[in-house]
Amino acid sequence: MKIAFIVQRYGTEILGGSEYHCRLIAERLAQRHQVDVLTTCARDYISWQNDYPEGADRIRGVTVRRFACARTRNIREFNAYSDWIFENRHSPQDEMEWLKQQGPWAPGLIEYLERHHQQYDILIFFTYLYAPTVLGMKIAPAKSLLVPTAHDEPALGLKIYENVFSSAAGIVWNTEVERRMITAKFRLRAIVEDVVGCGVELPEAGLGEDDEDMSAASMVSPQAMREVLPAHIEGPANEFRRRHRMHGPFLLYGGRIDPGKGCEELLEYFQAFLHEGGDASLMLMGVKLMPLPDDPRVRFAGLLPDQERLHALQAATVVVVPSPYESLSLLALEAFAVGTPVLANARAEVLVDHCRRSNAGLFYADRWEFTEALKLLLKDAPLRQSMGVNGRAYVDKHYRWDVIISKYERMFTRLRGGSGAAVAAPSRREDQSPPASGSGRPSGRSSNARFRRGRMS
Repeated sequence: MKIAFIVQRYGTEILGGSEYHCRLIAERLAQRHQVDVLTTCARDYISWQNDYPEGADRIRGVTVRRFACARTRNIREFNAYSDWIFENRHSPQDEMEWLKQQGPWAPGLIEYLERHHQQYDILIFFTYLYAPTVLGMKIAPAKSLLVPTAHDEPALGLKIYENVFSSAAGIVWNTEVERRMITAKFRLRAIVEDVVGCGVELPEAGLGEDDEDMSAASMVSPQAMREVLPAHIEGPANEFRRRHRMHGPFLLYGGRIDPGKGCEELLEYFQAFLHEGGDASLMLMGVKLMPLPDDPRVRFAGLLPDQERLHALQAATVVVVPSPYESLSLLALEAFAVGTPVLANARAEVLVDHCRRSNAGLFYADRWEFTEALKLLLKDAPLRQSMGVNGRAYVDKHYRWDVIISKYERMFTRLRGGSGAAVAAPSRREDQSPPASGSGRPSGRSSNARFRRGRMS
């Protein structure tokens, strides 16, 4: 089949959640299909400035067709317009003006799709929010799959998105949390839909030559796993620690270093942890979009290559996911995959769901909970190791690449043969059910129950 992905930005340097997610799926599907990506020349999502050259390029087996943005974004003017439109009565024209100001505004991309959509068997639109999806979805909805990557935000109240969700022939949900939220807000007419998410590798390197299949973690006693899991900090992970001079316990964040991703609050909470006698460092890797304090315990690693990023996740004592808005969180899943426990923002329902179902992370709702949860994770090595086992088992069960790609392939088959079929509610799948209690140190009910009730055991 010939498949087109439509996404606002694309590139190996772009680590934004939906863009990174799109690239991973596109590269995997390109191993068995002809894949094009239709995107803009922008690298920076704040200004949408044209940084990449227009035209076609080949990136990791994928043909990438870039189209220039016709305008850049004035973020202050856009924020002011957003405040107005979310709080006042307005017209459909006002919403289109908001969409245009938000960007990216790339008329060439839409014109190309209008002229060439017949040559594609499937169109996959990543992220409901931006103009390429809102305008592009109207062109050939019968063969369009939408990957919304949605979280609860004011933009979902705009009328322009009703057509986006109602016209998609197929919807690829990241989580059951996302599906429930959107189906409560919009009337859907999708022929096919499924909770899919994104694949995550379960790396074997650095886990020890004698380590058996960790997917069977629930069949191994906690004591036996404590003897195996320390190997995950050997080899490349230790090399990473030496190279970056991280000799003690450290908390790791990866992604856009941006107040909107919870990083400003993270720095504030980390200082509170230090003032309470905590002993650890904080490392941030990714693109820096805000100032960082001049503090030797706060380290900036920059934008790391994929392999180095994996080694950082393996080397970390705890991976923190501070974003209050997530539709999946590849950072959390990648941490689970390498056996590193997660500390997540409780305001993101998706993160809380991951922590509860995996028993591989804790979550915090305020500064006090952040401090107490982090202290517990740092001092309790057996707890971290049990969480590591649980996290790897969770990824192995729900987020292996063969599982993810099989779901996409089934949706392609049904979509191509299912035009005019009645829309059926998705059946409840195994990966949507609550976890059974038992495996590992954290309880099956919630590995964070103590913190959410406001007391420590």
